[in-house]
Amino acid sequence: MKDYYGWRARIGLIYIADSTVMEPELYAMAPEGVAIHTTRIDLADPSLAGLGRMMEGDEVEEAARLLGLAPLHVVTFGGTSATFLEGIGFDQKVITRMESVLHGIPASTTSTAALRALRALGVKKISFVSPYVSNIVERGRRFFVENGFEVTGAHGLGIADDPGLNSLPLECMYAFAKDVVESEAQAVFISCTAVRTVGAISALEADLGRPVVSANQATFWDALRIAGVSGGKPGFGSLFEL
Repeated sequence: MKDYYGWRARIGLIYIADSTVMEPELYAMAPEGVAIHTTRIDLADPSLAGLGRMMEGDEVEEAARLLGLAPLHVVTFGGTSATFLEGIGFDQKVITRMESVLHGIPASTTSTAALRALRALGVKKISFVSPYVSNIVERGRRFFVENGFEVTGAHGLGIADDPGLNSLPLECMYAFAKDVVESEAQAVFISCTAVRTVGAISALEADLGRPVVSANQATFWDALRIAGVSGGKPGFGSLFEL
């Protein structure tokens, strides 16, 4: 049996209370000796306004404070739309809030991780693919444009709630991404930590002939780097080959 008790790295994760996808995907990618420790934050209303209310409240600090009681190497906020909500710099504000209660433990967010991953891959033109409704798709597009990327297209499936996102089959995101990605895009970013993606990344890269970055993949890659763990399990995309 592999040892996942954290002798190499202990990663703290803040995740939406009714979401169930991210932890299994992170453990699927985890090398031996890496542990994931999660606490939850309640998103009572998954609308744009509801996301705003969640992020304005003190639940972010409280979730980070609880994780900071453990001897962790990094704490990351596992949510893409929640951390790109207010455009450029919003993810950094979330990090600052988390680190204010973490007593020296470094913090990150999924949106921050996505920016770092795409920059590490050296791409400028990206296709933004998501399961979101249109107003959240637009916020995502704006965030990446404001951070210096050319977004060749921004796409959503129109799913508004976490149970709907959690139950979306892996093959649906695979087929949707394959169908909508523009030829001029240098890479694909699949947003949302509540949908299955990591099992399809290698197939999408092979079929599309370009790098594919997903929210969960980028979050974990970024957390490993911050924790000082190089590499990852094979089979989860070219990002882990850097």
